[in-house]
Amino acid sequence: MKIYFLSDAHLGYPNEQASLIREKKIIFWLDQVAKDADEIWLLGDIFEFWFEWKHVVPKGFVRILGKIAQLTDAGLPIHFYTGNHDLWIFDYLHRQTGMILHKEPFITIYNQKKFYIAHGDGLGNYDKKYNLMKKLFTSPFFQWLLSIFHPNLTMRVAHAWAGSSKYNKAGVPYFGDNKEWLMLFSKEILKQQHIDFFVYGHRHLAFDKPLSQNARCINLGEWINLFTYAVFDGEQMMLKQFDEKIPFKLHKRIGIEEIEGD
Repeated sequence: MKIYFLSDAHLGYPNEQASLIREKKIIFWLDQVAKDADEIWLLGDIFEFWFEWKHVVPKGFVRILGKIAQLTDAGLPIHFYTGNHDLWIFDYLHRQTGMILHKEPFITIYNQKKFYIAHGDGLGNYDKKYNLMKKLFTSPFFQWLLSIFHPNLTMRVAHAWAGSSKYNKAGVPYFGDNKEWLMLFSKEILKQQHIDFFVYGHRHLAFDKPLSQNARCINLGEWINLFTYAVFDGEQMMLKQFDEKIPFKLHKRIGIEEIEGD
């Protein structure tokens, strides 16, 4: 058994050129893990911003969407979470790529090990300001209001706002076991039921921390600077870094600029 987890690619950040290189690296990762994967989980903020208008979707990302469709067509289940940057994913990606869409935390069991899986934003009552903002952003009225603006305006404003996030920068601090909200939230869940592995994204930190003798909290890191992911082999969860060289040149002409990389 091999179950793979990845989060926080923020494709589209900080620009098309840099995003393209990361997108191709993720595709190479997908090709590698698909060789023995039973399932793949993408735990949110895969896109820097995403909104689905009735007849319009954001430009770009055709490579990763095509790869997901190829893998699901071949019978590989791929789970996809909405994060706080791409929470306005509705049904288009599910219908077009075959991904299994999640908007809420999900509990599942693999080989008698119980998993609590979520993007990680808005859990518990630790950040009341953000929870209120998320409630507003996910309300039908706000979604309707956003949908009536021209996509060019919405995309420009959204990327400017999302790109200012401090979490897209390297060196996000770990606040400590007694201050990290995801750790505190996980301990509250453990009071209600046993969970072997809590798996989150969102914080842009790669860590594997014990919560009790039999429970652990794994944060997946990100694919802007760290390129980390986790894999469950049927017995153990392991946090890894993807540092393999891509065996082709990342090459694309955009306007008058040319991008190449190894």
